[in-house]
Parts: sequence; C-alpha cells; structure tokens
Amino acid sequence: TSSHTRVGILNNPSSKIKEDNTAIARGILAAFLTQNNSNLKSFLSKLSKEETAKSLAAGTKIVKFLIPGMDGDTFEKKYNTLGLDLIKTHQMFCQEVLKLLPGQMAVISNGR
Repeated sequence: TSSHTRVGILNNPSSKIKEDNTAIARGILAAFLTQNNSNLKSFLSKLSKEETAKSLAAGTKIVKFLIPGMDGDTFEKKYNTLGLDLIKTHQMFCQEVLKLLPGQMAVISNGR
C-alpha cells in the first residue's frame, strides 16, 4: 500500500496444490504478511523472474532470494508454517465467487 496504490494477490492455480509447486505463491504470501513495503516490492520483483522460478523448481531454497534488509527469520518462519489451505481458499474464492477458470488471471480494481 502507498498513498497511490494498494496491491493484493489471490492465487488461482491450474494444477493440484502441493508444497513443491507452491513455493512462489507461499513466498509471496509470507512476504506480504511479514515485510515492509520497500522490501516487499524488491522481493516480489525478484520472485517474478523466470530464472527464480526455474531455480526454485530445481530445489533452491527460497531464503536464497531474500533481499538485504528483509526480516529473514520472520519470513522463513511464516513461509515454513503457511499451510496450503490458504492457497486452496484463494482458489475457491477465484473460481466460486469471481467465476474464473482454474489458472485464469484477472485484475480487480476497487478505487477509493
């Protein structure tokens, strides 16, 4: 959030939700819950890169991608305890309320 914009993320995966295919989604959620805005923006930019996704899929731990200044301990604790139920809830909301197909993307705007 800033004086100009607010950003939120809802996950709408197209595949079965498992720990090994949700590293980025869980990393984003953990960062939103534990980091300040400036660190969050930098971390999300890093997570959105193709090479980061490939590295995580190959088994690299997400803590390798933390940005200097992030509260790494708090992030790691939240990341490791964040269950898959939250992502499943996001998926259900996207499909039942927003009527999105699995994996379909959307932008939702709610002006002040």
